[in-house]
Amino acid sequence: MTSLAAKRVLITGGGSGIGRSLAHRFAGAGAEVVVCDIDASAAREVRARITARGGRACAVTADVTDASSIARARQQVLAEAGPIDVLVNNAGIVHGGPFLQVPLSRHLATYHVNTLAVVAVTHAFLPDLLARPEAHLVNIASASGFVGLPYGSTYASSKWAVIGFSESIRMELASLGHAHVRVTTVCPSYVRTGMFDGVRAPRLTRMLTPERVADLVVRAVLKKRAFVLAPWIVGVTPLLNAILPRPVFDAVARAFGVNTSMASWRGRPQL
Repeated sequence: MTSLAAKRVLITGGGSGIGRSLAHRFAGAGAEVVVCDIDASAAREVRARITARGGRACAVTADVTDASSIARARQQVLAEAGPIDVLVNNAGIVHGGPFLQVPLSRHLATYHVNTLAVVAVTHAFLPDLLARPEAHLVNIASASGFVGLPYGSTYASSKWAVIGFSESIRMELASLGHAHVRVTTVCPSYVRTGMFDGVRAPRLTRMLTPERVADLVVRAVLKKRAFVLAPWIVGVTPLLNAILPRPVFDAVARAFGVNTSMASWRGRPQL
């Protein structure tokens, strides 16, 4: 996709955090943005800010864990705006803490939002992407999808699943002759959105800003990149994980503070 002008981009979880920054960044690049969020007022506020600056946007309310809600949102988008060219599966939650001290309901909610919703939203909107002359699917995963994450086991594993799903869909689309639909998997380390309040970024790195992640995502869409890996340490993690003996890799993870980074997680209320 060489230009976002006249393209329509739907962003789940677009009312706050990375999603809000993505909405502004895509709008600034000339796209019409569909701000989709379970919080209707947050979605409308982002829409209002974009339109006040001369951009194009609409707001849609949807619960991405509810297939019927997703279907209604799609019908609303088609009726009020038209088919989308870019889908960004951004909605996500995190619950940290020792595994047994986190209620089971929160573990399951993490999978529902971070993994199952990505599958459900993609299943609903992929036909619209296939029908466009060029299109893009963006899935927000995490650097934790490449490593174990103590005190964040279900969060990390939910993102491992997103990476596997994204890569499988990317290869499947190419195999079926739909190479015009590109797929990008976004794997940032900790992002300063409030979701990770209390965590410690790995040594020699610092927390990313939502604006930085949004810039990298838009650039990846325009350059048709399969992955966004940030900061630098994320780019070398899959290689180190593959070539180092397990005890050595574990020692490296400990040395960089990965194993204890979530131990002081506070986050913000999610449910």
